[in-house]
Amino acid sequence: MKLLSLLGKIVVLVFWLVLLVNLVQPFAAPFALLLNLCGLLFLVAHLIEIALFRARMQGRPRPWSDLLQIVLFGVLHLLAMRPVKPAE
Repeated sequence: MKLLSLLGKIVVLVFWLVLLVNLVQPFAAPFALLLNLCGLLFLVAHLIEIALFRARMQGRPRPWSDLLQIVLFGVLHLLAMRPVKPAE
């Protein structure tokens, strides 16, 4: 499962890098717009995931790191997060 998660994160990271390249040097006419729309949908979906799973990040050692990784990788990072044990 870890290998599949790592592969998924690499694919998502490549997508974000291609999107950044597209913003700097736009691709051909229909592809640039479609890629930007896909990037916007990804960002909105990941922001919704943050809103839905915000309670799960309470008590995490580095919540800002988790938030950034959820923005980048979405549910792939959420699946890898271990539950925090409550303090006794």
